[in-house]
Amino acid sequence: MVTDPIADFLTRIRNAQLAGHRLVEIPASNLKKRLTEILYEQGYILKYKFEDDNKQGLIKIALKYDPSTKQPAIHSLERVSRPGLRQYAKPAEIKRVINGLGVAILSTSKGVLTDKQAKAQNVGGEVLCYIS
Repeated sequence: MVTDPIADFLTRIRNAQLAGHRLVEIPASNLKKRLTEILYEQGYILKYKFEDDNKQGLIKIALKYDPSTKQPAIHSLERVSRPGLRQYAKPAEIKRVINGLGVAILSTSKGVLTDKQAKAQNVGGEVLCYIS
């Protein structure tokens, strides 16, 4: 049993990139599906696919690499809020990741949003992770 599914999601992606894998499979949940969609919208992954296996379901993610240097598109994945210490931020307190080049993902009352979307909608929430 996994006590922190978001940390497990990020760790699976991080480990697959360090090993040089092109594809990673992750057990699905609605929150992980939304995180995957945000990663795709922001250009950090190549593509994704949700598969139903008559149980929990699977998310298959095709990782993105730079063709010339073979470096992964995601340089860092950092879990911010965790089960032992939740981190919340008001719209004005949401920190910029790498001076606006990275993305913070928040769980808000209007769904899972990026930092820019949350500021535009003037909502705060739990800061899930930073991606750059």
